[in-house]
Amino acid sequence: MTPQKSILYKYAELLADCKRARLTGTRGAQEIYDLQILDCVPSLEFVHDTGKIIDVGSGGGLPGIVWAIHKPDIHVTLLDSVNKKCEAVREIVDALELNNVEIVCARSEEFALTHREAFDIAVARALASAGITAELLSPLVKVGGKILTFKGEKVHEEISEVNDKWKKLGLSKPALNFYGGDSKCIVTWEKIARCPKEFPRRPGLAASKKFWE
Repeated sequence: MTPQKSILYKYAELLADCKRARLTGTRGAQEIYDLQILDCVPSLEFVHDTGKIIDVGSGGGLPGIVWAIHKPDIHVTLLDSVNKKCEAVREIVDALELNNVEIVCARSEEFALTHREAFDIAVARALASAGITAELLSPLVKVGGKILTFKGEKVHEEISEVNDKWKKLGLSKPALNFYGGDSKCIVTWEKIARCPKEFPRRPGLAASKKFWE
């Protein structure tokens, strides 16, 4: 096992052993490694070797911690609004001795007010539908950067409901990057213009009043 894989497996063990908070829906280190951690690896092709990354709704730190392990010269902010999860992930990051990761406990809408368009990439693995995810992530990313999200079989449905309204967020049309068959997809958008000042909206409004309707 290479040193990198060894760290990734230690990460899986720490997730499996965590008692402070439930960080994944998968149990057992091997299962977490096979189904969760390795699932994040294909997204590395979209990440540069340097830059500022934010993982929104990061939960147990996927994919942000995987990216930080593979690319030690990036700086990764793990953002989650649940304090117990943030404290648990902080312990994991300390145990892995990752100096390029910080944990912030806050709502993304509130954090974006003080860190507007400050990141090169924003990613969310299991946050919300594609349209809602795009609204929450776009205010955090600088022009020329990108946002990513992981999707499953409903990806076409989620993309089509927004139609051609992505420019309202300063985003390009999404690109669908399938991996491991037709049921797994990494959706990417380029940040082509400044995000309008109306975003971020107040917490919860993205889900209750969709920007494209």
